[in-house]
Amino acid sequence: MSIDEKRSGKRTSAGPVLPSGQTTSGGGKLYRVVIDTLQQEIASGVFPTGSRLPPERILVERFLVSRLTIREALIGMEILGLVEARQGSGFYVIGATPKPQVQPDALDIGAFELTEARRIVEVQAAALAALAATDEQIDDMSKILEEMDLENREPRRDDWAADRSFHMAIAKATQNNAIVLMIEMLWDVRSRSPLCHAMLQRINAAGGTPRMTDHRLILNGIKARDPSAARDAMLAHLDRVLTDLLAFTESDAIEKLNAANARKRATATRRLSV
Repeated sequence: MSIDEKRSGKRTSAGPVLPSGQTTSGGGKLYRVVIDTLQQEIASGVFPTGSRLPPERILVERFLVSRLTIREALIGMEILGLVEARQGSGFYVIGATPKPQVQPDALDIGAFELTEARRIVEVQAAALAALAATDEQIDDMSKILEEMDLENREPRRDDWAADRSFHMAIAKATQNNAIVLMIEMLWDVRSRSPLCHAMLQRINAAGGTPRMTDHRLILNGIKARDPSAARDAMLAHLDRVLTDLLAFTESDAIEKLNAANARKRATATRRLSV
């Protein structure tokens, strides 16, 4: 790599090439390819400790992947202890060796990968629930939505219990235990995977909450016994989840929320001092 390439973080080739010859067009998870490549470059001195990694836009162009993939990679590198995020400035290298306490499978499943799996399973589950749900199960879903609305008004939390309960209620309404098991497993991964959890924490920090309109449309489709409407509503909901993963993990969004909170605190302090 030339000096100019080192400074910019760009290569003249189409994508990153690992020692094994693997590229982004080959096998393996894309965010792991990004992590492994950048980790090797940190170790070799291309990005020494204290240096700033290239901006997200440059990494997207270099690796030919989505912004979400780059964001998962950077968060994964934070979990490993290779970089740290500095507000308004980007990601800086803090070490070349992963933390010894990080489990080998900590980065096995990312938020995009999980949501992709949910789109496959939960979309069809919603359609089946529209055909098989009992009146009692539909009433339970309505009550859960009321709980979700109350949760959304509470302070930020790491896990939205009513959100999970609603999706599990849909799974149970399919009257298919295998579907229940699959959806339960996906939601377990959502809370237990360090990479998924880190992404969700950023969404919570930026003010994200479960979308009430989305969930009501899903329930309306099930209530109407309309599998197409329920399927379409669930698909639209999970597509918006992917959009939120991008929108609410933007550093700018988090900074704006922090600035707004700071202004509110300052206003409250002034009013109390009168």
